[in-house]
Amino acid sequence: MRMIRAFRLVLTTIALTVMAACANPQVSTTQAIVDEAKDTVEALKKNPYSPTFSDTLKNARGIVIFPNLYKAGFWVGAEGGNGVMLARDEQGNWGYPAFYTLASGSFGFQIGAQRARSALIIMRQGAIQAIVEHQAKLGADIGLAVAHAGGGLEGSVTTNLGPDIVAFNDAMGLYGGVSLEGGAMVRRDDYNQEYYGTATEPGDIIFKRARTNAAGDALRASLLVP
Repeated sequence: MRMIRAFRLVLTTIALTVMAACANPQVSTTQAIVDEAKDTVEALKKNPYSPTFSDTLKNARGIVIFPNLYKAGFWVGAEGGNGVMLARDEQGNWGYPAFYTLASGSFGFQIGAQRARSALIIMRQGAIQAIVEHQAKLGADIGLAVAHAGGGLEGSVTTNLGPDIVAFNDAMGLYGGVSLEGGAMVRRDDYNQEYYGTATEPGDIIFKRARTNAAGDALRASLLVP
Protein backbone atom coordinates (compact mmCIF):
# COMPACT_ATOMS: atom_id res chain seq x y z
CA MET A 1 0.00 0.00 0.00
CA ARG A 2 2.83 2.40 0.86
CA MET A 3 4.52 1.69 -2.46
CA ILE A 4 1.27 2.39 -4.30
CA ARG A 5 0.91 5.72 -2.50
CA ALA A 6 4.52 6.59 -3.31
CA PHE A 7 4.12 5.97 -7.01
CA ARG A 8 0.80 7.82 -7.05
CA LEU A 9 2.73 10.80 -5.71
CA VAL A 10 5.25 10.40 -8.52
CA LEU A 11 2.51 10.28 -11.14
CA THR A 12 0.82 13.34 -9.64
CA THR A 13 3.99 15.44 -9.78
CA ILE A 14 4.67 14.34 -13.35
CA ALA A 15 1.09 15.18 -14.34
CA LEU A 16 1.43 18.66 -12.83
CA THR A 17 4.62 19.17 -14.81
CA VAL A 18 2.91 18.15 -18.04
CA MET A 19 -0.04 20.44 -17.32
CA ALA A 20 2.30 23.36 -16.77
CA ALA A 21 4.08 22.64 -20.04
CA CYS A 22 0.75 22.51 -21.87
CA ALA A 23 -0.26 25.92 -20.51
CA ASN A 24 1.48 27.50 -23.50
CA PRO A 25 -0.43 26.19 -26.55
CA GLN A 26 2.41 27.24 -28.86
CA VAL A 27 4.80 24.66 -27.42
CA SER A 28 4.12 20.92 -27.35
CA THR A 29 4.78 18.90 -24.21
CA THR A 30 7.77 17.17 -25.76
CA GLN A 31 9.30 20.36 -27.16
CA ALA A 32 8.93 21.99 -23.75
CA ILE A 33 10.93 19.11 -22.22
CA VAL A 34 13.63 19.48 -24.89
CA ASP A 35 13.85 23.26 -24.42
CA GLU A 36 14.05 22.87 -20.64
CA ALA A 37 16.73 20.20 -21.06
CA LYS A 38 18.83 22.74 -22.98
CA ASP A 39 18.31 25.27 -20.19
CA THR A 40 19.38 22.63 -17.67
CA VAL A 41 22.65 21.96 -19.49
CA GLU A 42 23.43 25.67 -19.72
CA ALA A 43 22.60 26.17 -16.03
CA LEU A 44 24.82 23.29 -14.93
CA LYS A 45 27.70 24.66 -17.00
CA LYS A 46 27.49 27.88 -14.97
CA ASN A 47 26.73 26.31 -11.59
CA PRO A 48 29.66 26.98 -9.19
CA TYR A 49 28.76 23.79 -7.28
CA SER A 50 29.32 21.72 -10.43
CA PRO A 51 32.77 22.90 -11.59
CA THR A 52 33.60 19.58 -13.27
CA PHE A 53 30.38 19.38 -15.30
CA SER A 54 31.83 20.72 -18.56
CA ASP A 55 35.01 18.64 -18.33
CA THR A 56 32.97 15.50 -17.66
CA LEU A 57 30.58 16.31 -20.51
CA LYS A 58 33.52 16.71 -22.88
CA ASN A 59 34.39 13.02 -22.44
CA ALA A 60 30.80 11.74 -22.38
CA ARG A 61 29.35 9.01 -24.56
CA GLY A 62 25.81 10.05 -23.71
CA ILE A 63 23.64 12.04 -21.34
CA VAL A 64 20.21 11.82 -19.70
CA ILE A 65 18.66 15.15 -18.69
CA PHE A 66 15.70 15.61 -16.34
CA PRO A 67 14.77 19.33 -16.33
CA ASN A 68 12.20 18.95 -13.55
CA LEU A 69 12.91 16.07 -11.20
CA TYR A 70 10.58 16.19 -8.20
CA LYS A 71 11.31 14.53 -4.88
CA ALA A 72 8.83 14.64 -1.99
CA GLY A 73 7.77 12.59 1.00
CA PHE A 74 6.54 12.23 4.51
CA TRP A 75 7.77 8.83 5.76
CA VAL A 76 7.09 7.41 2.27
CA GLY A 77 9.11 9.14 -0.42
CA ALA A 78 8.75 9.45 -4.17
CA GLU A 79 10.73 10.96 -7.00
CA GLY A 80 9.87 11.45 -10.64
CA GLY A 81 10.09 13.51 -13.79
CA ASN A 82 10.29 13.42 -17.57
CA GLY A 83 13.50 13.84 -19.52
CA VAL A 84 15.56 12.97 -22.57
CA MET A 85 18.54 10.80 -23.42
CA LEU A 86 21.08 11.61 -26.14
CA ALA A 87 24.21 9.77 -27.31
CA ARG A 88 27.31 10.45 -29.37
CA ASP A 89 28.41 8.54 -32.43
CA GLU A 90 31.98 7.41 -33.10
CA GLN A 91 32.83 10.82 -34.58
CA GLY A 92 31.65 12.59 -31.46
CA ASN A 93 28.45 14.02 -32.97
CA TRP A 94 25.42 14.23 -30.69
CA GLY A 95 22.23 12.50 -31.84
CA TYR A 96 18.63 13.47 -31.16
CA PRO A 97 16.67 13.01 -27.92
CA ALA A 98 14.79 9.91 -26.84
CA PHE A 99 12.22 10.45 -24.08
CA TYR A 100 12.19 8.77 -20.67
CA THR A 101 10.43 9.04 -17.32
CA LEU A 102 12.31 8.49 -14.06
CA ALA A 103 10.35 7.14 -11.07
CA SER A 104 11.48 6.01 -7.62
CA GLY A 105 9.95 5.18 -4.26
CA SER A 106 11.47 4.66 -0.83
CA PHE A 107 10.59 4.13 2.82
CA GLY A 108 11.99 5.32 6.15
CA PHE A 109 12.19 8.62 7.99
CA GLN A 110 12.07 11.47 5.48
CA ILE A 111 10.27 14.75 5.20
CA GLY A 112 10.37 17.66 2.79
CA ALA A 113 10.24 18.45 -0.89
CA GLN A 114 12.74 19.24 -3.61
CA ARG A 115 12.86 20.11 -7.29
CA ALA A 116 16.07 19.58 -9.22
CA ARG A 117 17.44 20.02 -12.69
CA SER A 118 19.50 16.88 -13.17
CA ALA A 119 21.91 15.48 -15.73
CA LEU A 120 23.32 11.95 -15.79
CA ILE A 121 26.49 11.98 -17.87
CA ILE A 122 27.12 8.53 -19.35
CA MET A 123 30.81 7.66 -19.67
CA ARG A 124 30.63 4.21 -21.28
CA GLN A 125 28.88 2.82 -24.35
CA GLY A 126 27.84 -0.24 -22.39
CA ALA A 127 25.85 1.95 -20.00
CA ILE A 128 23.89 3.41 -22.91
CA GLN A 129 23.09 -0.07 -24.15
CA ALA A 130 22.05 -1.20 -20.66
CA ILE A 131 19.58 1.66 -20.26
CA VAL A 132 18.08 1.31 -23.74
CA GLU A 133 17.83 -2.48 -23.65
CA HIS A 134 16.82 -3.11 -20.03
CA GLN A 135 14.86 -0.01 -18.99
CA ALA A 136 15.53 -0.96 -15.36
CA LYS A 137 16.77 0.67 -12.19
CA LEU A 138 19.98 2.64 -12.35
CA GLY A 139 22.75 1.19 -10.23
CA ALA A 140 23.41 -2.41 -9.33
CA ASP A 141 20.22 -3.79 -10.90
CA ILE A 142 21.73 -3.41 -14.38
CA GLY A 143 25.36 -3.46 -13.31
CA LEU A 144 26.03 0.28 -13.61
CA ALA A 145 28.27 2.31 -11.31
CA VAL A 146 26.80 5.72 -10.54
CA ALA A 147 28.84 8.54 -8.97
CA HIS A 148 27.29 11.81 -7.80
CA ALA A 149 28.77 15.30 -7.89
CA GLY A 150 27.61 18.84 -7.29
CA GLY A 151 24.46 20.45 -5.94
CA GLY A 152 24.29 18.35 -2.79
CA LEU A 153 23.66 15.02 -4.52
CA GLU A 154 24.00 11.91 -2.42
CA GLY A 155 25.12 8.53 -3.73
CA SER A 156 27.81 5.90 -4.07
CA VAL A 157 29.83 4.08 -6.69
CA THR A 158 28.96 0.40 -7.02
CA THR A 159 32.26 -0.78 -8.54
CA ASN A 160 35.96 0.10 -8.22
CA LEU A 161 36.46 0.39 -11.98
CA GLY A 162 35.26 3.99 -12.27
CA PRO A 163 31.71 5.24 -12.76
CA ASP A 164 29.60 4.41 -15.78
CA ILE A 165 27.45 7.45 -14.99
CA VAL A 166 28.26 10.73 -13.24
CA ALA A 167 25.21 12.59 -11.95
CA PHE A 168 24.93 16.35 -11.46
CA ASN A 169 22.04 18.45 -10.25
CA ASP A 170 20.95 21.95 -9.31
CA ALA A 171 18.58 21.25 -6.44
CA MET A 172 16.00 23.68 -5.07
CA GLY A 173 14.19 22.96 -1.81
CA LEU A 174 14.74 21.00 1.36
CA TYR A 175 14.72 17.24 1.79
CA GLY A 176 16.00 15.25 4.73
CA GLY A 177 16.24 11.53 5.45
CA VAL A 178 17.04 8.40 3.50
CA SER A 179 18.36 8.92 -0.01
CA LEU A 180 16.67 7.10 -2.87
CA GLU A 181 18.48 4.00 -4.10
CA GLY A 182 18.16 3.84 -7.86
CA GLY A 183 15.43 5.04 -10.14
CA ALA A 184 13.55 3.18 -12.85
CA MET A 185 14.04 4.83 -16.23
CA VAL A 186 11.00 3.99 -18.36
CA ARG A 187 10.96 4.82 -22.05
CA ARG A 188 8.19 7.08 -23.33
CA ASP A 189 7.23 5.74 -26.74
CA ASP A 190 4.21 8.06 -26.73
CA TYR A 191 6.46 11.11 -26.39
CA ASN A 192 8.87 9.75 -29.01
CA GLN A 193 5.98 9.35 -31.44
CA GLU A 194 4.71 12.85 -30.69
CA TYR A 195 8.13 14.42 -31.22
CA TYR A 196 9.11 12.55 -34.38
CA GLY A 197 5.67 12.13 -35.93
CA THR A 198 5.89 8.34 -36.23
CA ALA A 199 6.03 5.29 -33.97
CA THR A 200 9.60 4.85 -32.78
CA GLU A 201 11.65 3.30 -29.99
CA PRO A 202 14.74 4.62 -28.20
CA GLY A 203 17.00 2.22 -30.11
CA ASP A 204 15.89 3.75 -33.41
CA ILE A 205 16.92 7.19 -32.12
CA ILE A 206 20.01 6.33 -30.09
CA PHE A 207 21.65 3.53 -32.10
CA LYS A 208 20.21 3.63 -35.61
CA ARG A 209 20.05 7.44 -35.86
CA ALA A 210 16.84 6.93 -37.79
CA ARG A 211 14.96 9.96 -36.37
CA THR A 212 15.70 13.67 -36.55
CA ASN A 213 13.90 16.85 -35.53
CA ALA A 214 15.49 20.24 -36.21
CA ALA A 215 13.77 21.61 -33.11
CA GLY A 216 16.24 19.56 -31.07
CA ASP A 217 19.35 21.15 -32.60
CA ALA A 218 19.64 23.83 -29.91
CA LEU A 219 19.82 21.13 -27.24
CA ARG A 220 22.43 19.23 -29.23
CA ALA A 221 24.50 22.41 -29.64
CA SER A 222 24.38 23.07 -25.88
CA LEU A 223 26.16 19.75 -25.29
CA LEU A 224 29.23 20.84 -27.26
CA VAL A 225 32.15 21.82 -25.04
CA PRO A 226 35.10 23.78 -26.55
